[in-house]
Amino acid sequence: MTNVSSTADDILACARTLIIAGGYNGFSYADVAEVVGIRKPSIHHHFASKVDLVRTLVARYREEAQAGLAALERNIPDAREQLENYVAYWEACITDATAPFCVCALLASELPILPEEVALEVRAHFRFLASWLTSVMERGKRKGRLKISGPARVEAEGFMATIHGAMLSARAYGDPKMFGVITAPLLERLSGKH
Repeated sequence: MTNVSSTADDILACARTLIIAGGYNGFSYADVAEVVGIRKPSIHHHFASKVDLVRTLVARYREEAQAGLAALERNIPDAREQLENYVAYWEACITDATAPFCVCALLASELPILPEEVALEVRAHFRFLASWLTSVMERGKRKGRLKISGPARVEAEGFMATIHGAMLSARAYGDPKMFGVITAPLLERLSGKH
Protein backbone atom coordinates (compact mmCIF):
# COMPACT_ATOMS: atom_id res chain seq x y z
CA MET A 1 0.00 0.00 0.00
CA THR A 2 1.24 3.51 -0.85
CA ASN A 3 1.99 5.79 2.06
CA VAL A 4 -0.49 8.68 1.73
CA SER A 5 1.76 11.34 3.24
CA SER A 6 4.67 10.08 1.17
CA THR A 7 2.60 10.41 -2.00
CA ALA A 8 1.51 13.92 -1.04
CA ASP A 9 5.13 14.83 -0.29
CA ASP A 10 6.21 13.41 -3.66
CA ILE A 11 3.52 15.47 -5.41
CA LEU A 12 4.61 18.63 -3.59
CA ALA A 13 8.30 18.01 -4.35
CA CYS A 14 7.49 17.44 -8.00
CA ALA A 15 5.35 20.59 -8.19
CA ARG A 16 8.16 22.59 -6.59
CA THR A 17 10.65 21.38 -9.21
CA LEU A 18 8.21 22.06 -12.04
CA ILE A 19 7.42 25.57 -10.77
CA ILE A 20 11.13 26.40 -10.51
CA ALA A 21 11.58 25.15 -14.07
CA GLY A 22 8.59 26.84 -15.68
CA GLY A 23 6.46 28.84 -13.28
CA TYR A 24 2.86 28.43 -12.17
CA ASN A 25 1.42 27.88 -15.63
CA GLY A 26 4.39 25.78 -16.74
CA PHE A 27 3.00 22.51 -15.41
CA SER A 28 -0.20 20.51 -15.17
CA TYR A 29 -1.49 17.60 -13.13
CA ALA A 30 -0.62 15.40 -16.12
CA ASP A 31 3.04 16.47 -15.77
CA VAL A 32 3.01 15.71 -12.03
CA ALA A 33 1.32 12.34 -12.59
CA GLU A 34 3.96 11.36 -15.14
CA VAL A 35 6.92 12.36 -12.99
CA VAL A 36 5.57 10.88 -9.74
CA GLY A 37 4.25 7.76 -11.47
CA ILE A 38 0.63 8.03 -10.37
CA ARG A 39 -2.68 8.77 -12.07
CA LYS A 40 -4.21 12.25 -12.12
CA PRO A 41 -7.14 11.20 -9.90
CA SER A 42 -4.58 10.28 -7.23
CA ILE A 43 -3.31 13.86 -7.26
CA HIS A 44 -6.88 15.16 -6.91
CA HIS A 45 -7.28 12.86 -3.90
CA HIS A 46 -4.50 14.81 -2.13
CA PHE A 47 -5.01 18.24 -3.69
CA ALA A 48 -8.44 19.00 -5.13
CA SER A 49 -7.06 21.63 -7.49
CA LYS A 50 -3.83 23.13 -8.72
CA VAL A 51 -4.57 26.15 -6.52
CA ASP A 52 -4.75 23.86 -3.46
CA LEU A 53 -1.51 22.15 -4.48
CA VAL A 54 0.49 25.35 -4.99
CA ARG A 55 -1.04 27.10 -1.96
CA THR A 56 -0.02 24.11 0.19
CA LEU A 57 3.42 24.07 -1.41
CA VAL A 58 4.05 27.74 -0.66
CA ALA A 59 2.71 27.44 2.90
CA ARG A 60 5.00 24.46 3.52
CA TYR A 61 7.91 26.31 1.89
CA ARG A 62 7.40 29.20 4.31
CA GLU A 63 7.21 26.78 7.27
CA GLU A 64 10.49 25.19 6.15
CA ALA A 65 12.08 28.64 5.85
CA GLN A 66 10.82 29.60 9.31
CA ALA A 67 12.25 26.40 10.81
CA GLY A 68 15.56 26.87 8.99
CA LEU A 69 15.94 30.47 10.08
CA ALA A 70 14.96 29.59 13.66
CA ALA A 71 17.71 26.95 13.66
CA LEU A 72 20.13 29.52 12.26
CA GLU A 73 19.17 31.90 15.10
CA ARG A 74 19.79 29.16 17.70
CA ASN A 75 23.08 27.95 16.25
CA ILE A 76 24.62 31.23 15.12
CA PRO A 77 23.72 34.18 17.36
CA ASP A 78 25.84 36.75 15.48
CA ALA A 79 23.79 38.83 13.00
CA ARG A 80 26.56 39.21 10.42
CA GLU A 81 27.24 35.47 10.46
CA GLN A 82 23.52 34.81 10.08
CA LEU A 83 23.42 36.87 6.89
CA GLU A 84 26.60 35.21 5.63
CA ASN A 85 25.11 31.77 6.29
CA TYR A 86 21.83 32.73 4.62
CA VAL A 87 23.73 33.81 1.49
CA ALA A 88 25.96 30.72 1.64
CA TYR A 89 22.87 28.49 1.81
CA TRP A 90 21.47 29.96 -1.40
CA GLU A 91 24.87 29.96 -3.07
CA ALA A 92 25.22 26.22 -2.37
CA CYS A 93 21.67 25.51 -3.58
CA ILE A 94 22.28 27.41 -6.80
CA THR A 95 25.70 25.85 -7.38
CA ASP A 96 24.57 22.25 -6.89
CA ALA A 97 21.15 22.95 -8.48
CA THR A 98 19.22 21.51 -5.51
CA ALA A 99 17.19 24.73 -5.32
CA PRO A 100 18.38 27.04 -8.10
CA PHE A 101 15.69 29.62 -7.38
CA CYS A 102 13.45 30.62 -4.48
CA VAL A 103 9.96 29.29 -5.27
CA CYS A 104 8.34 32.37 -3.75
CA ALA A 105 10.57 34.78 -5.67
CA LEU A 106 9.67 33.03 -8.90
CA LEU A 107 5.96 33.05 -8.06
CA ALA A 108 6.17 36.72 -7.01
CA SER A 109 7.17 37.53 -10.57
CA GLU A 110 3.86 35.96 -11.63
CA LEU A 111 1.61 37.66 -9.04
CA PRO A 112 -0.65 39.32 -11.64
CA ILE A 113 -1.68 35.90 -12.99
CA LEU A 114 -1.71 33.88 -9.75
CA PRO A 115 -4.94 32.84 -8.05
CA GLU A 116 -5.54 35.00 -4.97
CA GLU A 117 -5.10 32.07 -2.54
CA VAL A 118 -1.59 31.45 -3.89
CA ALA A 119 -0.75 35.16 -4.03
CA LEU A 120 -1.66 35.53 -0.34
CA GLU A 121 0.78 32.74 0.60
CA VAL A 122 3.55 34.25 -1.53
CA ARG A 123 3.06 37.66 0.08
CA ALA A 124 3.07 36.04 3.54
CA HIS A 125 6.45 34.49 2.75
CA PHE A 126 7.90 37.85 1.72
CA ARG A 127 6.50 39.52 4.85
CA PHE A 128 8.01 36.80 7.04
CA LEU A 129 11.43 36.99 5.35
CA ALA A 130 11.48 40.80 5.46
CA SER A 131 10.58 40.72 9.16
CA TRP A 132 13.36 38.25 9.95
CA LEU A 133 15.91 40.23 7.94
CA THR A 134 14.81 43.45 9.63
CA SER A 135 15.37 41.92 13.07
CA VAL A 136 18.82 40.70 12.00
CA MET A 137 19.71 44.17 10.65
CA GLU A 138 18.50 45.87 13.84
CA ARG A 139 20.40 43.48 16.10
CA GLY A 140 23.52 43.67 13.95
CA LYS A 141 23.52 47.45 13.97
CA ARG A 142 22.85 47.62 17.72
CA LYS A 143 25.77 45.27 18.46
CA GLY A 144 28.10 46.97 15.97
CA ARG A 145 28.29 43.89 13.73
CA LEU A 146 26.54 45.41 10.71
CA LYS A 147 27.01 48.77 9.06
CA ILE A 148 23.66 49.86 7.70
CA SER A 149 23.07 53.27 6.23
CA GLY A 150 19.31 53.58 6.56
CA PRO A 151 16.40 52.16 8.48
CA ALA A 152 16.74 48.43 9.18
CA ARG A 153 13.52 47.68 7.26
CA VAL A 154 14.84 49.41 4.14
CA GLU A 155 18.17 47.56 4.41
CA ALA A 156 16.28 44.28 4.85
CA GLU A 157 14.17 44.88 1.75
CA GLY A 158 17.27 45.83 -0.25
CA PHE A 159 19.09 42.72 0.98
CA MET A 160 16.17 40.49 0.01
CA ALA A 161 15.88 42.14 -3.42
CA THR A 162 19.62 41.70 -4.03
CA ILE A 163 19.50 38.01 -3.10
CA HIS A 164 16.53 37.36 -5.38
CA GLY A 165 18.06 39.47 -8.14
CA ALA A 166 21.31 37.53 -7.86
CA MET A 167 19.32 34.30 -8.30
CA LEU A 168 17.78 35.76 -11.43
CA SER A 169 21.15 36.85 -12.81
CA ALA A 170 22.69 33.43 -12.14
CA ARG A 171 19.80 31.88 -14.07
CA ALA A 172 19.89 34.45 -16.88
CA TYR A 173 23.61 34.01 -17.45
CA GLY A 174 23.51 30.25 -16.89
CA ASP A 175 26.34 30.75 -14.42
CA PRO A 176 25.87 29.91 -10.71
CA LYS A 177 28.98 31.97 -9.88
CA MET A 178 27.08 35.16 -10.73
CA PHE A 179 25.18 34.77 -7.46
CA GLY A 180 28.39 35.22 -5.45
CA VAL A 181 29.66 37.96 -7.74
CA ILE A 182 26.55 39.98 -6.88
CA THR A 183 26.15 39.08 -3.20
CA ALA A 184 29.79 39.36 -2.06
CA PRO A 185 29.89 43.19 -2.28
CA LEU A 186 26.61 43.37 -0.37
CA LEU A 187 28.04 41.32 2.50
CA GLU A 188 31.27 43.35 2.41
CA ARG A 189 29.33 46.61 2.65
CA LEU A 190 27.22 45.37 5.54
CA SER A 191 30.37 44.13 7.30
CA GLY A 192 31.99 47.56 6.92
CA LYS A 193 34.76 46.15 4.72
CA HIS A 194 33.77 48.13 1.64
